[in-house]
Amino acid sequence: MTMTAISAASPAAAHEQALEVRLRRLGRADYEPTWRAMQEFTAGRAPATVDELWLLEHPPVYTLGVAGRAEHLPRLANGIPVIKVDRGGQITYHGPGQVVIYLLLDLRRRGLSVRPLVRLMEQAVIDWLAGYGIAAEGRADAPGVYVGGAKIAALGLRIRNGCCYHGLAVNIDMDLAPFRVIDPCGYSGLAVTQARDLGIEGGAELAGAMLVHQLRQKLA
Repeated sequence: MTMTAISAASPAAAHEQALEVRLRRLGRADYEPTWRAMQEFTAGRAPATVDELWLLEHPPVYTLGVAGRAEHLPRLANGIPVIKVDRGGQITYHGPGQVVIYLLLDLRRRGLSVRPLVRLMEQAVIDWLAGYGIAAEGRADAPGVYVGGAKIAALGLRIRNGCCYHGLAVNIDMDLAPFRVIDPCGYSGLAVTQARDLGIEGGAELAGAMLVHQLRQKLA
C-alpha cells in the first residue's frame, strides 16, 4: 500500500517540481556580468533545471536591444555606458531605484510562448499597481506597462532552445533624467513615470518583493 501511494503521488510531485520557481536576490549588480551569467545559465540548462527569478538593481547603464538603431542612442554625453545586448527591443535605461526581475524559464515545460509570457509579465505589474488603486495597461504596439500614457515598466526577452532570459524593469524611486536623452524603447518623446511619483511608498525593496509574488502566482 505504501508503494502504491508513493507511485500515485509521483506525477503530481513531479509536476509541482517542474513548475517551481527559485528566487535569487542579487542586490545591486553590474549589468554585463549579470547578462553573461544569464546566458551561461540558459546554455547549461538540463531538462530538470529549476526555473529562476533574479531580483536586482543595476548601476546606471543604457542597454540597446537587437532592434536598436543609432538614432535612439543618448543625444547628450552623460557618462552612462551603452551596452548592446541580445534581448528584443530598442534602448532603455537601468539605474538604482528600479526593480529588475530576470525570468529564466523553460517555456516548453510551462507550455508558454512569447506573447502569453509578455502578457503575463505586464499583468503582474498591472495587478501590483491595482493594489494601490492605480489603473495601468499594456499596449499591443509597444510592450510594457503604462499609466496615463507614461511608461512605468519595460520588458525584453531572449529565447534560446525553448528557454528565456532577460525580463522586466519597473521604475520605483529613481532619477528619471537619463530617460530624457534617449527615445525610450525607440519611441521619441515617450513619457516615463515611476511608483514614487504615483504616490506609492516603500521603495524598491518592498516593490520587488510584491512584484516577485505577482509573477510567482501567475507562473504557478
